[in-house]
Amino acid sequence: MTSSYPYTPTTLRTNVKPRPWVPFKSYEGHVEVPPLPFKPRSDDLLGTHNISTHIMPAANPRVTPKIPVPEPPSRSSKRRSERDIKHLGLELMEQQASLCEDGYSGVTDERLLWNCVNRYVKKDKEAEVRRKGITLFLVHGASFPKEICETNLCYLLAACGVIDEIWSWESVQHGDSALLNRQNLSGSFDWTDNARDIANFLINYMPEEVETSSLPIQLHRVPASIGESRQKSGFSSRTLVVAGHSFGGCSVTLAALHFPALFSSMILVDPIIDPFQGLEWEHNQYLAGATLIRRDRWPSREDALRSFKSSPAFSAWHPDVLRLYVDFGLYEDESGCVRLKLPPIHEALVLANSRASRETWELLEKLDEKIELLWILPGKPSLDVTTLLEVRKQRAWRRPANSSNVVFKSSNHLIPQESPEELAGVMADFLNRKYDISSGRSKL
Repeated sequence: MTSSYPYTPTTLRTNVKPRPWVPFKSYEGHVEVPPLPFKPRSDDLLGTHNISTHIMPAANPRVTPKIPVPEPPSRSSKRRSERDIKHLGLELMEQQASLCEDGYSGVTDERLLWNCVNRYVKKDKEAEVRRKGITLFLVHGASFPKEICETNLCYLLAACGVIDEIWSWESVQHGDSALLNRQNLSGSFDWTDNARDIANFLINYMPEEVETSSLPIQLHRVPASIGESRQKSGFSSRTLVVAGHSFGGCSVTLAALHFPALFSSMILVDPIIDPFQGLEWEHNQYLAGATLIRRDRWPSREDALRSFKSSPAFSAWHPDVLRLYVDFGLYEDESGCVRLKLPPIHEALVLANSRASRETWELLEKLDEKIELLWILPGKPSLDVTTLLEVRKQRAWRRPANSSNVVFKSSNHLIPQESPEELAGVMADFLNRKYDISSGRSKL
């Protein structure tokens, strides 16, 4: 069951001044290409789409300094109070905020990092690839690997025939990207870098043509002239549609604010684009603190699955999505146990730094009106929905032109995890309407 929020003018503002975009800089010297941390996948999606994983250098330099990773607190067997957990989160948030009180630090971090992406493309080598066909670009929320979208994708591909190619993004400290980067991750993380990494991929590394043939593991950088053309005029052979959840929805929106020509439309699934005031700020303290002390190791994947199933935090998840999290969010360590690919300290660092979210709130009203927006928001009765009701209403209409919103009564914030089939239905309706190929029309 869905509904929508009527037009709600913005009254909430932040006290941050958006920072300038940091230009990309080429890595100097020899670039050592790391091998994938696993064997290439041999499975497929629905028997119709091949799956392949690719890597490319992340944006250089980073906007936060190179500092040691904080030592996480010990996981005590004694149950901590909510007050103690919030205090842990507040300490981390204050430490992160102090790094950018005067804008960017003068210390630059130019360590080479990598991003992983999954590509999903039709197996049929004779499949028709349309000129300016639809490329779907998926951006995960904080805590989840790039594969978390695959249950949603299965439902979506069964209901929507306009998609030619799909790419699923992975931030530098998540999933397989985390395994590639674990020696070089900093003790600070700014969401702006995820936006810059996304823009770097779309401008400099996404292949020019949509092809059903295989691609190299390390994607080649496109010629500079093509990258420059994309920034000004968009893709010559693609129509890019983005679906971004939570932290990922904020990151890709920030990228679109700086490079609007790349994007045709955006499906924003409860993106964390917030002013962060009052109860919202306190709630984030608790989330950061609780993440610092979360369990990250189990004897086996089946033990991990049983543990997740018994946890209230995972109780509403679709079982297929939970299985994906166990299969792709964990890896076997040297002892034979399984661990989270995303270490809790790095997950907490993502949650602790909300400046880019507030900057995106301030900038959002200036997003190019040619980019159609579909907001998908949670409406299941809960403390989260009640606390952030006014924020979500205003967020959905922060840029009112060419926008619509859908409220899911069945879900809390984790809509892709809890309601992947319902989400796929709404996405398919949107895509089939906007990019209707049955009549030969497309509202680009």
